[in-house]
Amino acid sequence: MRVDKFLKVSRLIKRRSVAKDASDAGRVWINGREAKPSAVVKVGDELTIQFGQKRVTIRIDQIIETTKKEAATEMYTLLREEREPLESI
Repeated sequence: MRVDKFLKVSRLIKRRSVAKDASDAGRVWINGREAKPSAVVKVGDELTIQFGQKRVTIRIDQIIETTKKEAATEMYTLLREEREPLESI
């Protein structure tokens, strides 16, 4: 499955177009490598997403084409959630 579709289906990012923009901007990594929107993810991959000052790392447990909101969190396991400190100006 494409990374932009996975982010949308797993509800980590609300819209696929936003997931595509995040990947294009270099804010998504698969196993430590920067990911383009068309990059393929598979079970066991570690996915890191930068949300502003927050960086979230997950492990992909399932690939499901469509899912209900309640089951979306079963697609991944949260490994780390880090906040980057604000730089003083």
